[in-house]
Amino acid sequence: MPASPYRQLDLERGSADNGGGFPSGNCFDIPHKNASIDRLKKWRQAVLVLNASRRFRYTLDLKKEQEKEQIRSRIRTHAQVIRAALLFQEAGQRATSGTSVPRAALPSGVFGIGEEQLTKLTRDHDFSSLQEYGGVKGLANLLKTNLERGIRDDDEEIVHRRNTFGANTYPQKKGRSFWVFLWEACQDLTLIILMVAAVLSLVLGIKTEGIKEGWYDGGSIAFAVILVVVVTAFSDYRQSLQFQNLNEEKRNIQLEVIRGGRRIKVSIFDLVVGDVVPLKIGDQVPADGILISGLSLAIDESSMTGESKIVQKDKKSPFLMSGCKVADGYGNMLVTAVGINTEWGLLMASISEDTGEETPLQVRLNGVATFIGIVGLTVAAAVLVVLLVRYFTGHTKNPDGSVQFIKGQTGTKTAVNGAIKILTVAVTIVVVAVPEGLPLAVTLTLAYSMRKMMTDKALVRRLSACETMGSATTICSDKTGTLTLNQMTVVETYVGGRKIVPPDSAESISSTVCSFLIEGIAQNTTGSVFEPENGGHTEITGSPTEKAILSWGVKLGMRFDDARSKSSIIHAFPFNSEKKRGGVAIQSDDDVRVHWKGAAEIVLAACTSWLDETGSKKSLDPAKVNEFKRQIEDMAAASLRCVAFAYRSYEKERVPNEDQIASWQLPEDDLILLAIVGMKDPCRPGVKEAVDLCTHAGVKVRMVTGDNLQTAKAIALECGILKDPNAREPILIEGKIFRDKTDSQRDAIAEEITVMGRSSPSDKLLLVQALKRKGNVVAVTGDGTNDAPALHEADIGLSMGIQGTEVAKESSDIIILDDNFASVVKVVRWGRSVYANIQKFIQFQLTVNVAALIINVVAAVSSGNVPLNAVQLLWVNLIMDTLGALALATERPTNHLMDRAPVGWREPLVTNVMWRNLIIQAVYQVTVLLILNFGGRSVLQLKNENRAHADKVKNTFIFNTFVLCQVFNEFNSRKPDELNIFSGITKNHLFIGIIGITVLLQALIIEFLGKFASTVRLNWKLWLVSIAIAFVSWPLAFIGKLIPVPSIPFGEYFGTCYTCNKGKDDHSSDARQQGNGS
Repeated sequence: MPASPYRQLDLERGSADNGGGFPSGNCFDIPHKNASIDRLKKWRQAVLVLNASRRFRYTLDLKKEQEKEQIRSRIRTHAQVIRAALLFQEAGQRATSGTSVPRAALPSGVFGIGEEQLTKLTRDHDFSSLQEYGGVKGLANLLKTNLERGIRDDDEEIVHRRNTFGANTYPQKKGRSFWVFLWEACQDLTLIILMVAAVLSLVLGIKTEGIKEGWYDGGSIAFAVILVVVVTAFSDYRQSLQFQNLNEEKRNIQLEVIRGGRRIKVSIFDLVVGDVVPLKIGDQVPADGILISGLSLAIDESSMTGESKIVQKDKKSPFLMSGCKVADGYGNMLVTAVGINTEWGLLMASISEDTGEETPLQVRLNGVATFIGIVGLTVAAAVLVVLLVRYFTGHTKNPDGSVQFIKGQTGTKTAVNGAIKILTVAVTIVVVAVPEGLPLAVTLTLAYSMRKMMTDKALVRRLSACETMGSATTICSDKTGTLTLNQMTVVETYVGGRKIVPPDSAESISSTVCSFLIEGIAQNTTGSVFEPENGGHTEITGSPTEKAILSWGVKLGMRFDDARSKSSIIHAFPFNSEKKRGGVAIQSDDDVRVHWKGAAEIVLAACTSWLDETGSKKSLDPAKVNEFKRQIEDMAAASLRCVAFAYRSYEKERVPNEDQIASWQLPEDDLILLAIVGMKDPCRPGVKEAVDLCTHAGVKVRMVTGDNLQTAKAIALECGILKDPNAREPILIEGKIFRDKTDSQRDAIAEEITVMGRSSPSDKLLLVQALKRKGNVVAVTGDGTNDAPALHEADIGLSMGIQGTEVAKESSDIIILDDNFASVVKVVRWGRSVYANIQKFIQFQLTVNVAALIINVVAAVSSGNVPLNAVQLLWVNLIMDTLGALALATERPTNHLMDRAPVGWREPLVTNVMWRNLIIQAVYQVTVLLILNFGGRSVLQLKNENRAHADKVKNTFIFNTFVLCQVFNEFNSRKPDELNIFSGITKNHLFIGIIGITVLLQALIIEFLGKFASTVRLNWKLWLVSIAIAFVSWPLAFIGKLIPVPSIPFGEYFGTCYTCNKGKDDHSSDARQQGNGS
């Protein structure tokens, strides 16, 4: 797939940039991500707007953003003042009385504590009251919660708790009603002028012609304006409902709770007071609560306190605040306050969630609309001046040939009425010329796309990510769960230096090794095993790797709860994607052991000995190390993930005391190797086809994984990411090697890298930065907390909906709900579809604009009359604007979109292909309609009829033909660069419906609403001629598409031609001067 001809020009960013990746000269260019407030203000100030409330509806409300920050600050300050006052009061009372502060009396009832007491306890972080309740155990007893098994998992229990302590929801401001949208649609300046003109025309008409005949002119304009307002408001209201539903989906976080001894997934909205919630790195704290137990648990409280510091949580500091993130470690919490009873709930209830966000395409279209609007205003002003001058100088005539205005003879009312009609036409030209709906068409297509993308398993968190995805030139994808099924099973094991067949044969492993292995598997895990008391199916929860290891342990004879009860955890080092391993220190009687598990070659490097098949400890000599390395390489080559288990004994006396243990670095040297296991995670079905489709579409897929490079290579070959099995560096590279290079060295090889193994999140970030510096539009997938910087830095961050942490999801732009790479490719297709649909709408709208303006201007200047009056132009505007956007901006993506190169960010919105199509259709329509305007009476054989009636028939025929031309051209606009304009049309029911409605309403206007639209009925012959003229646009479009266009945009093309000619002239001039000189 050849690269876009303007990609290098558009995306090579020099020093003239303003930091956002765009030239600072054009205020209608904004960065696709993290635009500054100044940039957002600039384009708002430059844009030409007729209806600000409608145009800026889906843009960021800059004033509200400032208000939000002030409210956040107030709530944070309020909470901190209360806590400080409480601590001061307690200290004072202890100093004077020497006793603790008495707690409030416990309420009688089912629960031993009330909602107000719980809320006060957690919101004020009242540690002394917690101690008086008996600590977390005493509080759990009051709440009827078992700290090990959680609450009962039945609906009656949960409903009772929700009724007693409240639900985990907060009051939200209701969405705007249809009447608000109706009111906003009425605020269009041109429509207000037209309504005023309609009222004046109505009054003057009734006075001069009586109520029976005089109300038609003014009434018809008023009715047309009301119709435009209602249709516009209805379309906007539907969009608003779609965005509301999507926002609900974003807030609905799924999390694990322990109920009835089992870990189950529930919605964050279903959480109740008394629930036991397991927390791990990357999770969001879902409610206020108290820490039950935790290991190295660190919380990022910046979202609540405003201070970006990590707070360690332990028995001395057990209070957890809703909305904060787990930065490190893991633990269990007891939920004590939910919903509006939490600070987070108060904060969310106080600030309305502003869904507004302008996208780069939307802002660029505002620029296009402003340019067209200025042209339209100029033309309308010229038409107004010409018509007024012609009218008051006696050059405007009635259909019967009589002069409309004679100085000194024409009455004031008649003159005013004539002037109002001229003003109405000029204002209506402005309505048609200023494409107010053009920027809103982006919102329409994005709203439609976002709703449909949900069914394709993609939840869009940031609007602009939709359109940016259409420009993606490379996707840096994780391996596990994205390219593979995330269904890990242990398929190969080496224990005691030999291969165990089958891998879960406990009889083949010595009892000493097996007991150490089971101890390490049970204690060094964030997963859990639930064994039903009735002997039912064992349930294993945790990450896919944890589940595979725990399943293997169960098959080896591990009784999870028994194994954990035999020893206690002193300290833990949670698995870290930087170090690729996790460890735990446990105490059993007087023995202390440290267990490690992680990437096989990394754990092996820390080992100095190993246990043989009898359980005897042996020294690890170089020959044995090489043997183990070969086993790892063989498993990696078979695309297995290799994990090693090791342990060491530790002197109890050297274990730090309780105050210092939090900062204890677990010893990771002199380890004893226990086992190496290989886990199979098969490729997802269809992933190879998805990768091939990306490659065909000019999107390079790269694999960035923490796995062994050999494992990554084997999977990359299987998925089709890597084609050459003999590929070497830099196509295959380890994260450490890439990390150790300089920026310039990384830039030099970044685009060659296809597979990066043993990469850390910081390596992924460095790769993203290098690719962006080379002009790539980078999409990145990530699921871990440490992936957040890369997700944020990438042009499009794609987090995983199943395995992704809340931190990763919040840093991402799109959540892939099924963690499937095929869904990522669907997002690329939707991104391209957004851009393509907008271009279809632009082509259609500009054709109407150009044709309508030229016809009315030429007719006005030459004859003083316009063939299309105000009501007719308003109907054309409705077809062109709201109905046109609905029909064309809601096309589903097709595979044809993947036959093109990615869309360059700065590629012109109106391409050469669109200019060709637009010019052909506009020239055809203008030519035909001007011929009809000036020679219609003879062409339509109306010379023998009454002049006034003949002119009415001619103007009605022009109006009918013009509208039908737009209907037929709507089909052409569906496929700007394809010959078959009907492909897939039966699947777009909305398009067919809108075309049907448009034709039906047009027939009604012509045949039955003549008084309103100033039309007369047409006979069947004239209808057929109208249809035939409109039909010609189809074969004309077909022939036009055979005309080749230059690949360079017309603006650049003519500029290049001018430069070349100028260069030739200068060269000839120099040659002549040299000749003369010699």
